[in-house]
Amino acid sequence: MHSLAVSTTPFRLKSIVSAIVLSTAVAASLAGFSAEAKTFRWASQGDVLTMDPHAQNEGLNNSIADHVYEPLVSRNRQMSLEPCLAVSWQIVNPTTTRFKLRDKVTFHDGTPFTADDVVFSIGRAMEKTSNFISLTQGIKEVRKVDNLTVDIITTGPNPTLLDQLTQLRVMSRAWAAKYNVQRPQDFKNNEETFASRNANGTGPFVLRVREPDVKTVMVVNSNWWGKRESNVTEMVYRPIKQDATRVSALITGEIDLVLDPPLQDLGNLKSNPALKILEGNEVRTVFLAMDQGRGELLYSNIKGKNPFKDLRVRQAMLLTIDVNALQKTVMRGLSLPTMSMIAPQVRGYSKDLEKRPAVDITKAKKLMTEAGYANGFEVTLDCPNNRYINDERICTAVAGMLSKIDIKIKLNSMPRATYFPKIQNSDTSFYLYGWGVPTFDSLYTLQSIIHSKNATGDGEQNYAGYSNPKVDAAIGGLKTELDVTKRTALTRDALMLHQADVGHIPLHHQVIPWATRKNITAVHHPNNQMWTKWVNVN
Repeated sequence: MHSLAVSTTPFRLKSIVSAIVLSTAVAASLAGFSAEAKTFRWASQGDVLTMDPHAQNEGLNNSIADHVYEPLVSRNRQMSLEPCLAVSWQIVNPTTTRFKLRDKVTFHDGTPFTADDVVFSIGRAMEKTSNFISLTQGIKEVRKVDNLTVDIITTGPNPTLLDQLTQLRVMSRAWAAKYNVQRPQDFKNNEETFASRNANGTGPFVLRVREPDVKTVMVVNSNWWGKRESNVTEMVYRPIKQDATRVSALITGEIDLVLDPPLQDLGNLKSNPALKILEGNEVRTVFLAMDQGRGELLYSNIKGKNPFKDLRVRQAMLLTIDVNALQKTVMRGLSLPTMSMIAPQVRGYSKDLEKRPAVDITKAKKLMTEAGYANGFEVTLDCPNNRYINDERICTAVAGMLSKIDIKIKLNSMPRATYFPKIQNSDTSFYLYGWGVPTFDSLYTLQSIIHSKNATGDGEQNYAGYSNPKVDAAIGGLKTELDVTKRTALTRDALMLHQADVGHIPLHHQVIPWATRKNITAVHHPNNQMWTKWVNVN
C-alpha cells in the first residue's frame, strides 16, 4: 500500500483510509500495463501549491490538476474547444445553456459521475475561498435536469462561458462530503485540508504519492473513458529549485523534461545530441503592480501619503524601466517586450497597443520633482524566485533601473508557496506578477486584474487596488457582448484608458522553452501546461 503523506495530524487517519481506497484504484490502473510500463519524469523550479482543484488558480497547479480532474469542456492539441465530461451542449435561450453529460464515467474511487457532481463543483468554484471566482463570471446558477443533464444559467448572454468551463474542474460531491472539503481550501490563509494532498477525479491519471517539495507521483487510470494517446503508465513530477541541478538531471537522464530550463544554458542544451528544445511565446504577460488603493504604503519610508497614487510617479517609472534591456541582458532574447496587458494569441489583442514610450530619464526625473519626490523614496518590491522565468533577476534589474530616479528598492524575494498567499492578501506595496489567459479571451485579464475589486468577483486578482470607472464600464460591456468586432473595440478602449493611467507596468510576454530528452514526444502549448496524456516515451 502507498501511503499519502499529510503533515497535519487531524487528517492522518483519513489519509490512511484514502490510501487504501486509492491503492485499489492504483492496482487496477496498473493492471495489464506491466510489460509496456513507461515512466515519464519531469521537473521545474517550483512545487505544486495544492491538490485542491479550486483553491489556487496558477499555471503549474492547474497543469497537475488536469491529470486527475476534468472539466465539462476541454481543449485539444490545437487548443480548440472539445467535449470532455459534457458530450454536447446547446443554447436553450440567451441565458441558459444545456449540457448533456458523459455516461458511464466513474471517479477514481469507483463512484459514478453525475449531474450532482457538476452542480456541486461549479458551486464550489464560486465559494469565497475559491481562487477561481473570475472563471465563474456571469454564472448565476447550475441546475440539474436529470442525472446526465445540467443547465447553466447566466446573468446575461455569456460569450466566454465555454472558455471558462475549461478551467472549472469537477470533483465528486460524495468524496468532498466524506472528507469535509465541501468548500475550497483557504490557501491564502495557509489552511490545510484533506483535499490539499489527496485527490479523486475522473481524469487519465490517479494520484499515488504527494510529498510536498519532494515529488508528486501519478499512475495511469485504466478505467478512463477517453482515448489513450500516451504510452506513459507513471508520471513523476519533481520540484528542483537549483538551475544547475535541474539541468544536470536532464543531461544524465534522471529527468525526461524540464519545463523551465535556465536561459543561459539553452545554447549548450540545444547542442547536446541527446536533447531537444521546444519553444514558443506563452499567453502570459509579466508586469509590475503598484499599490494605488491605500492612503499610505505598507512598505515605504513615505508616511501619510502614497506616492503611487500620483500619476506622475507612475509615468516616471514607466519612462525609466527599459524593457528592451531586460530582454537582452536578463531574458537573453527570449521575451517579447510589451506595453500591452494581453498577448497576441488572446482575442481582443490590438498590435498598436504594444507601442511603448522611449526611455527618458531626464523627463522621468522632472516628473518625480513635480510630484514632490525630487529625492525619491524607498519601497519594497515583492518578487517570487521560482515562479516565472528569471523572476528574481528581473526584479533585481528593475531595482537598478529605478535607482536612476532615486526610487530605492528593497528587494523581497521568496518562493512561490510564500509569495502567493502574501500577494493574495494584498500584503504588498509593489510586486512582480505574471498573468496567463487560459480562456484566450481579453475579458479574463481585464476582469481579473484591471477591473475595480468588488463583492461580485470583479478584480479578484487586482491586489494593487487600481480603479477607473470608465475602464470598469468597458469591461462590463465585454461580459455580454457577442459581436467579435465590438468586443475588440471594448477591449481596446479599456486597455487605452488603463495605459493612460499607467495602471500597471507591462514588461514582456513570456517565451517558454522546454528542454526534453530526444526520446520524449510532448505537445508544447502557449499555456505552458504539461499534459502527460499527450506524452510518449520512445
